[in-house]
Amino acid sequence: MKLLSIFAIIFVAELGDKTQLATLIFASDKETSPWLVFAAAAAALILSSGLAVLLGHLAGRTLEAVPLKLIAGLGFIAIGIWTLAEHFRATA
Repeated sequence: MKLLSIFAIIFVAELGDKTQLATLIFASDKETSPWLVFAAAAAALILSSGLAVLLGHLAGRTLEAVPLKLIAGLGFIAIGIWTLAEHFRATA
């Protein structure tokens, strides 16, 4: 059940993000094989996910007393506030 939960959350989080849009643009190039784009994008995602898992594992072992989910949540809120501020700054 945990595998399905992790898969679903990551899958939904990746939909429509910059990585997926960049992959779509590369795949639209008629001179590039779609299989090459798929292989390169998949390898990049595997590597970046591997780094995230490694860093998360090390952080979890090192910072056991710190509530990592709280820190991650606050980080997402900070990014959201920054994004909104940039939007309003650009439209003003």
